[in-house]
Amino acid sequence: MQNPQHACRLARRAFLLGSAATLAGLPELAQAQGQAQSQAPDARPVSPIRTAPLSPRIAGFVTSFDLKQAPAEAIQRARTAFVDTVGVTLAGSTETSAEIVRDMVKEEGAAPAVSVIGSTLKTSPQLAALANGVASHALDFDFTFQQGQMMAPVIPALLPLAEKFDASPSEVLAAFMVGFEVCSRLGRANPTQAGEGAWHATSTIGAISAAVACARLMKLPASKILDVIGIAVSLASGVNANYGTMTKPLHAGHAAKNGMMAAVLGGKGFTSNHAALEGRGGFFATFGRGMAISTEPFNDLGKQFDLVEIGYRPKRYPCGGVIHTGIDAALMIRDELGPRVSDIASIKAGISKYAASRAKPEYPTDMEAAKFNLQYVVGYSLVHGAPHLASFEPDAIKDERTRAMAQKVAVALDPEFDNAHEDYPTRVAVTLKDGRTIEKLVVYASGTPKNPMSAAQLRDKFFDCADHAKVARGNAEKIAAILDKLGDQSSFGELWPLLRKT
Repeated sequence: MQNPQHACRLARRAFLLGSAATLAGLPELAQAQGQAQSQAPDARPVSPIRTAPLSPRIAGFVTSFDLKQAPAEAIQRARTAFVDTVGVTLAGSTETSAEIVRDMVKEEGAAPAVSVIGSTLKTSPQLAALANGVASHALDFDFTFQQGQMMAPVIPALLPLAEKFDASPSEVLAAFMVGFEVCSRLGRANPTQAGEGAWHATSTIGAISAAVACARLMKLPASKILDVIGIAVSLASGVNANYGTMTKPLHAGHAAKNGMMAAVLGGKGFTSNHAALEGRGGFFATFGRGMAISTEPFNDLGKQFDLVEIGYRPKRYPCGGVIHTGIDAALMIRDELGPRVSDIASIKAGISKYAASRAKPEYPTDMEAAKFNLQYVVGYSLVHGAPHLASFEPDAIKDERTRAMAQKVAVALDPEFDNAHEDYPTRVAVTLKDGRTIEKLVVYASGTPKNPMSAAQLRDKFFDCADHAKVARGNAEKIAAILDKLGDQSSFGELWPLLRKT
């Protein structure tokens, strides 16, 4: 058997010598994307789960969860996730995709019952969830799991429902934590669906997660939560082909709306198949690409907290998570080269098949495409430093220095990363005009649990987002203060007007 270390050295040598197929702007990228999305076992439906059914277990957890018994670390991480999500939703509310959806919502003429974040608009709870969900995902700056941004729809759905029912902050916090724990386990039960399939987990798993969170906030009994889960399963949809377009954030919006709809319908007595999640012809059979699922992640539901044991990843950069390691590697090279960045003659970026399935090969012409273009972000990072919210605006994309550097980037499949689909490693190697080569490998991007952002970085991110949305600093500080102590207050008090645009 070949020595693993020797195999890794051979893979690295092959990458540096260019034996891997170059992907940038070439047909091989499309081929690699197709292979990454189609290399699955035969697409036979998975068999129904033959252990204890999952849906009753989930419904029981949703109703029995006791916030007072939750570990302090889990509560604090949930609060941090709230601050992060509200910040990126405020910033995302300024994007064209969010504005278009709000225009549509306004035309619907619904009764002005609840707030739409970052706007003067008030509408029905479900339409507010739709608008909030699109805004939360518009910048691709919302926190993620190893398996994707599956929680994006949850807070956008919970906030309008909380405003409608005047729910307490502790009730909202508990509902979020319930949604998180169910969401994480659904992703781990079938990571192929969550990470590698053609379906977008934000809008499939996200819809179910939003549904159970809303059901908790509405205090539904377990018997009705079974119907809620079944309804949400039939409302789950969204394809990865829409990465890099406005439809990707729409996935979060319709999942937030559909999750709330499922909870409302289930609460009114609307029925569904109680095995629609795990049974024959159900969620896992449909979205699982024929892969067997694992019930193991649900064995400790209510006993252990994925919020603590696994965590989540607040994004440091406002773009697709699969290209963050490339940004980190480029920034390391920039720090080492200093002004000699201008001496770069060529650049190789080695990625996994999974990352290639999400990458956009052509130089971008708009924000949505730029957020998934490895060449663009590597070129930008080498020239200007770390990308920020303005880095994906039209003027930044048109910058000639960035374009010239990006055109030097050749993206290749790195054989060493063949099985990587959770950490998205990237190897960036630059060759200078004098022939010298500098290489950096990043396995864990900034913001991941193994390479976390500091409290100061998270706070700066929130205020950068608030500034982007033109929220007055005093108001932004009040929002952060409320969410930092979420659950300790008796009511949300002034939060709703603070979230609206004045």
